Amino acid sequence: MVTKTRAATRNRERLTRERVVEAALHIMDTEGLDAVTMRRVAREVGVEAMSLYNHVRDKEDLLDGIRLRVFSEFAFDPGDGDPYENGRAVARAWRNLLKSHPHMLELLAEEHRPPATLEAFRPMEIALAVLRRMGVPDDETMQVFHAFGGYIQGFAMMESQLDFTSKLGGDAAVAELTTRIDPRELPCLAAALPSMADCDVDAQFDLGLDLMMAGIRARYREQPTRRRR
Repeated sequence: MVTKTRAATRNRERLTRERVVEAALHIMDTEGLDAVTMRRVAREVGVEAMSLYNHVRDKEDLLDGIRLRVFSEFAFDPGDGDPYENGRAVARAWRNLLKSHPHMLELLAEEHRPPATLEAFRPMEIALAVLRRMGVPDDETMQVFHAFGGYIQGFAMMESQLDFTSKLGGDAAVAELTTRIDPRELPCLAAALPSMADCDVDAQFDLGLDLMMAGIRARYREQPTRRRR
C-alpha cells in the first residue's frame, strides 16, 4: 500500500502522461492487467482519479499508452549481418520483451483496433525487413511473420506457466512415472520422458527457431525465381 508520505511526495511531482503510463505499466507487471484501473493508477501516482483525465482520455487510451511504452523497448537494429542470425536475434528479443512484461500478451489480445500511432508498428517493420532479407517475398511476409509470432507468443505463454515437469509433480514424480509407462503401449513417450526434466527452455526455444529457419531456407531456395511485388 502506498504510504501517505509516498503519496504526498508523488502528488508534488508534476503529473504527465508518461508518468501515468509508467505507473499503469508497473501495476500491470506486478499485479496483472485486471488491476489496471483508473482509480488504482491514480492511487499509485498519489492523485485523485479525475486528475488522470487531463493526460489520458479514458482507460482504452491508457492501455494504448502501455502498449506503445512496451513496444518502445524493442529497439533492435538488424544491421547488415547474416539475415538468419538477425532473424534469431529479433525472435529472442521479442521473447525477452514478453518475459519482462508477462501480461503483455493478454493486453495485445484485448486490442480491438489498429494502433493509434505509427511507432506502434515499428517492431513489425523490423521483423518484416529481416524476413525480406531472408528472401521471403512481400506477398508471403505477413504469413511468415504470423507463423513466427505464433511460435514466440505460444512459447512465452508456456514459459509463464509451470513447466511440464512441475505439473507432473517434480523430478521424482517424473522418474516414477517413467517406470509405469509401458514402452509397448507408448513407445515414443517412454523414450522421451526421461529427458523431460533436463529440458533447457532456452535450448528448446532455439531449436524451434532452427527448425523454422530451416523451413524458410528450404522453401525460398526452391523458389529462386520468385520476385518481390
